[in-house]
Amino acid sequence: MKVDLPGGFELDDDRDRVDVDAVHRFLVDEAYWVRGRSRETIARLVRESTRVLAAYAPDGSLAGFARVMSDASNMAWLGDVFVLEEHRGRGIGTALVREAVEDPRFSDCFWYLGTRDAHGLYAKFGFARADPARTMIRPRREA
Repeated sequence: MKVDLPGGFELDDDRDRVDVDAVHRFLVDEAYWVRGRSRETIARLVRESTRVLAAYAPDGSLAGFARVMSDASNMAWLGDVFVLEEHRGRGIGTALVREAVEDPRFSDCFWYLGTRDAHGLYAKFGFARADPARTMIRPRREA
């Protein structure tokens, strides 16, 4: 799947095209949710996630990223969604989320995600704040 976006940007779900170093650099240096993940872990997540989406600038460099984990029948989780700062404000984040949640393979799933600051983006696609009293988590074990 390749989709042309305004301004010469492109959306693609070819995981082999993803610049893992660029994804790792953003997630480790700028994202609040994954500090400390190794490059090897990020490479594995790109390789093994159910679906990987990336946005590319006109010069072919990575502009944004998102990934989906799903059983394709009941639940889907959207994670690691980001757009590099220099490419924000062009609708790239919206395009990434739309492509993820409107994929016919996952459109009827119960979707999950975590966010601290992008509630407005996800609300456009029917996400709503969950009841925290019903949410349980099991933290990662420390190495």
